[in-house]
Order: sequence, then C-alpha cells, then structure tokens
Amino acid sequence: MQNKIIDGKSISVEIRNEVKAQTEILKREKGITPGLAFIIAGDNPASKVYVRNKGKACEEAGFYSVTEHLSENVAEKELLSLIEKFNKDDKIHGILMQLPLPVHLDTRKIIESINFKKDVDGFHPVNAGNLSIGEKCFVPCTPLGIVEMLKREKIETSGKHSVVIGRSNIVGKPVAALLLRKDYNCTVTVSHSKTPDMKLISSQADILIAAIGKANYIKKDYIKEGCVIFDVGINRVEDSSAKSGYRITGDVDYEDCFEKCGMITPVPGGVGPMTIAMLLRNTLDSAKGVVYER
Repeated sequence: MQNKIIDGKSISVEIRNEVKAQTEILKREKGITPGLAFIIAGDNPASKVYVRNKGKACEEAGFYSVTEHLSENVAEKELLSLIEKFNKDDKIHGILMQLPLPVHLDTRKIIESINFKKDVDGFHPVNAGNLSIGEKCFVPCTPLGIVEMLKREKIETSGKHSVVIGRSNIVGKPVAALLLRKDYNCTVTVSHSKTPDMKLISSQADILIAAIGKANYIKKDYIKEGCVIFDVGINRVEDSSAKSGYRITGDVDYEDCFEKCGMITPVPGGVGPMTIAMLLRNTLDSAKGVVYER
C-alpha cells in the first residue's frame, strides 16, 4: 500500500521549491540574499559529503554560501575567531558548524560561540531553552522535519501518545519538546538505551519516533496496530550483494513492521531529506527576521 509510505523525499522537494520562490521574492523586494556559512574541521568523509550536499542545496535555492574547511588539528582560538567573523558578517544569516568536531575541541564552547540569532541548526543553549518553554527559536532541523511531515500528511497529533526512542540533543529531546507544544498537544514518553522493557513502552505509541542508532531494532511486536512510525536511524549493514558492500537501513525493521503500522518513513528517503530542507527554511527565516529581529 503506497499510501502508507511517508515520502520525505517528495515533501522535501516541495519545501525546497517553496524556499526558492520565497528567496526570489526576498531578493526582489528587500534586496536580501540568504547567506549560510559552513565550517568543517578535519577530514571526516561523512561530514564532507553532508557539507557538499548542503552547499549544493543552497546554490539551488538561490542562497549565498561559503564553506571554510579547516585542518584536523585546528587551534580552538582560530576556530572561534572564524565564527566571530561570521557572527559580524551581515551577509551571513546562518552559521553551521559541522559535527562531530575533532576530539581536542570543546564542542559546547564552539556551539555557544555562535550568535544564537544565526544558529540555524538550533543547537545553541538559548534556542534549546526557548524551545523548551515554547518561545520562538531556531529548532534543530531533523525534529523540525518530522513535525513538518506530520502537518503535511495531516496526521492527527492532539491527545495522541508519542513515544520517542532516543534522548540526544539533536533529535530525541527537541522532538519531544516540539510535540509537547500546544501546536501538537501530544502526550510524550521519552525512552532510551537504559529504559527497561522498551517493547512495552513502544507498543503504546500512536506516533513512534525511533532515533536510537540500532539497525532494525524495532520489530512488529514493538508497535501497536495502526501506529505512525518516523525512523530517524541511518545504519550501515553489511550486504555482499550491494556494490558498496553495505546497505543503509533504519532503526525500524521496515519489512517486518510495514503491514502492522498505519504509516511509516522509509530509510533512505524518509526523514533524511527533510533535514537539509529545514536547514534552508531556517536560514531563509533568519534572513527575513521572522524568528529573531536582525
């Protein structure tokens, strides 16, 4: 049944087209081009791919973007100086520090050095705090993408029980905070690797968000009939039949859960494409000054 599949790829294309159209209007009427600065430290292959893809997305949307690629052993002082330069640059509306950072750098200190009004990743403590109390803020892009899919698929959330598996600052905690807001009115349970009897908890979910980082962890006996599943997991599993020698799978056993669930995001092609789309929208909102006054 095709209508069970929440197609994040097609929804993300819709959003990116909307961002492009609004960017053209902003340029024409206000003379403002949304600007996004990417900073990457080290040679993490996955990080390089992510940044390249994000840069390409900026170009397609009509944004101005700049990428600074620093060495693995970059001094903290040098990185902080670069961030401060972008904080003061009026052409830059968003600053993205690609994580993870090299081990000698203090991730918290680096994130806190970014002007929270340009923190389009939504990781700064000011944005995290505003999210938790229901104020305007930049929201981390993956959780924002999940709730955008809920809205666009017209999935009822009010009074529903949402179970979030995972408590990271990037996905688990912010998506729980979002779903608690009056916009969504969910009853939220956050579970994690130390939760006893995960099967009992997850099987109560009307909306299940899996972000635990364990391939095919959620089986059909972990879900209740008709639940909606958002699979945030990106896991490499060995597959000798694949040219690369591996395949990408989520935290949910898609084939096992498909018949029992009401709707589900595939991996790949589900939550993943939404992350870049929401990064673009956050940056556009920063340029427009609709979250914080510029």
